[in-house]
Amino acid sequence: MFKELTEINSRPRPFEFYTAEDLWADEHTSKKMLEYHLNESIDVSSRNAAFIDRSVSWIAGRFGLDSRSGVLDLGCGPGLYANRLAAMDISVTGVDFSKRSIDYAVSRAAENNLKARYFHRNYLEFESDRRFDLIIMIMCDFCALSPDQRKTMLKKFRGLLKPGGKILLDVYSLNFFDQREESTAYERNHMDNFWSPHEYYCFINAFKYTDEKVTLDKYTIIESERTRVVYNWLQYFTPQSLKREFEENGLLVEEIYSDVCGRDFDAGSPEFAVVAGA
Repeated sequence: MFKELTEINSRPRPFEFYTAEDLWADEHTSKKMLEYHLNESIDVSSRNAAFIDRSVSWIAGRFGLDSRSGVLDLGCGPGLYANRLAAMDISVTGVDFSKRSIDYAVSRAAENNLKARYFHRNYLEFESDRRFDLIIMIMCDFCALSPDQRKTMLKKFRGLLKPGGKILLDVYSLNFFDQREESTAYERNHMDNFWSPHEYYCFINAFKYTDEKVTLDKYTIIESERTRVVYNWLQYFTPQSLKREFEENGLLVEEIYSDVCGRDFDAGSPEFAVVAGA
């Protein structure tokens, strides 16, 4: 038992393990995640509906989107942004790792005759002959990627943009990192059976990596027949560090906001959004 507890509480190297499939593609957890997406009053998985409405309105106006525009939504989830944009007669392509979310987005687009296409794919592997006026990655998805994965993503951005096209994404700031604390917890059937429909015990370890500005929420889920570990990594940025990373990969950050609703940048905000181009 001592050996097992030592392993449960062990601290891996930053981004040592990648378990996105266990969160987004698992039959049970993907159903739970979709429920969070579709709860319009909370900011879990997706932001609340009122925020999304403001955000979509600002995005369409800021980037001058119309029926001739092509938008790529990476990590689109159940199409909460993509279908709203498509309802404005904008051509939208959505990509997401969760088949359950993609199926929901497709069904809603079909019901409303929307000009939206969806692909069930890991966006790190997405390829297309089409080029887009705008690429969006919202809900701080960029922060969940390792440094190597972010390089892959930034290279992909460059290849998928039309000349003069733009990127909009948001990230967590160091203000939020400073608020995070290390902790250890243990809970039976954690988060109302989020991880499994069966009985289980969950150990939750929150780690901070001060030098790298990274946090990890490590979930060890112990069921009668199996034990698994899910790693939820987050990278935190300053405007300067994000600009530097973009520039090192051939992209230029042009504008900074407090969020993807276009709110003026506030240095004390827990997150911020950037507009970038090649």
